[in-house]
Amino acid sequence: MNKNTFIVGFMLFAIFFGAGNLIFPPKLGFESHSEYFPATLGFIVTGVGLPLLGIIVSSFYPGGYTESLKKIHPWFSVIFLSAIYLSVGPFVAIPRTAATSYELSLLPYLTNPSGVSLYIFSGIYFIAALWLALNPSKMVERVGSILTPVLLFALAALVIKSAMLLNHESAPLIPQEPVFFKGFVSGYLTMDALASIAYSVIVISAIQSKGVSKQELPRQTLFAGIIAASALTLIYLSLSWLGSKIPLSAETLDMLQQKNLDLGTYILNALSLQAFGELGHIVLGIVVTLACLTTAIGLIVSVSEYFYSLYHKISYKLYALFFTVLSFLIANQGLNTVLSKSIPVLLTLYPIAITVILLMGINLLVKVPLIAQRCAIFLVAIVSLSSTLELDFTQLLPLKNYSMEWVPVALGGLLIGYLLSLVKRSNVVE
Repeated sequence: MNKNTFIVGFMLFAIFFGAGNLIFPPKLGFESHSEYFPATLGFIVTGVGLPLLGIIVSSFYPGGYTESLKKIHPWFSVIFLSAIYLSVGPFVAIPRTAATSYELSLLPYLTNPSGVSLYIFSGIYFIAALWLALNPSKMVERVGSILTPVLLFALAALVIKSAMLLNHESAPLIPQEPVFFKGFVSGYLTMDALASIAYSVIVISAIQSKGVSKQELPRQTLFAGIIAASALTLIYLSLSWLGSKIPLSAETLDMLQQKNLDLGTYILNALSLQAFGELGHIVLGIVVTLACLTTAIGLIVSVSEYFYSLYHKISYKLYALFFTVLSFLIANQGLNTVLSKSIPVLLTLYPIAITVILLMGINLLVKVPLIAQRCAIFLVAIVSLSSTLELDFTQLLPLKNYSMEWVPVALGGLLIGYLLSLVKRSNVVE
């Protein structure tokens, strides 16, 4: 490893270190109590390991996932990538940045919060996002590069100060379900694995812009990925630990449920207020809001550019306006609603995404016949969609209780496809 490896590693860390993802580990830690560690490990597998594996795998393929998915089928590539872009764009990720910013920066200071305050906040937020998306400049990139280390420093201070204040033992947990798999599925909410597929070419190009040659690209990406994964793991594990330690009364939990407020943002607000007081809490809220805003701008630009590349008759500016307005409408349903409605979408897309990443990774070591790849992905797509729709037959599938029923289906599809390739090969020989 050299200096450039650390530069690329920090860049990968900045790409996947979304301010909006900070709300998930504290909530997971609180819900897991004494079992926070295995739960967080599951979260890290899908929230950290899988996205970085996705980028590492894509570095071996010219054209990234876009070209590879076209080999599965051109229409599958268009439909699957469109679904991903809409998810990491106006359906979930962009509205989530606004709703998270609102609950972290403004909501704690409102005596009687209402839908009007969210409308005003999100209106200003999305007007700024749209204006900057329509007038792209280096300013957003520069602000983002400054905010990442500032946010990282603020979180480090928050964790250290809170650790000194929270010294009681976590309550023992009687698991209702295996906590590792609960964390595994919770990691879907980061949406970073989907982003690693959608933005693989952009990320790889950014790595190459740091002076990494094509020959060195896979190796440098691997080592840089390890650096980024280590930093992300430390942050998520620390926030989850804090969540497991914070004492919240039953009355507080009832209040959050009645007002449809997110538990993760409440915990972060409580910790920052306890650790730094009013001024520190305001500073953290502003930093998180600006970080979320830069993320939203980048997502509006990338989603609009993708759909413009598919259909040129609608201008880029019209796409940007449409996706911004759609994000504004969804964000005003509130953070909890945005997150709850995103779960069916993620439970459908994530098994397919994981299958794609793993198949392309395995293909680097052992050649996987194209028909085997198609069978595995096709069957996983059917089962993941059927499970989301709660069709009766999915209840009979192995590992359904762990939301992992797609795993044996993927293995079965791989085996069927491999046997079909052998039959096809023998027919050609004859």
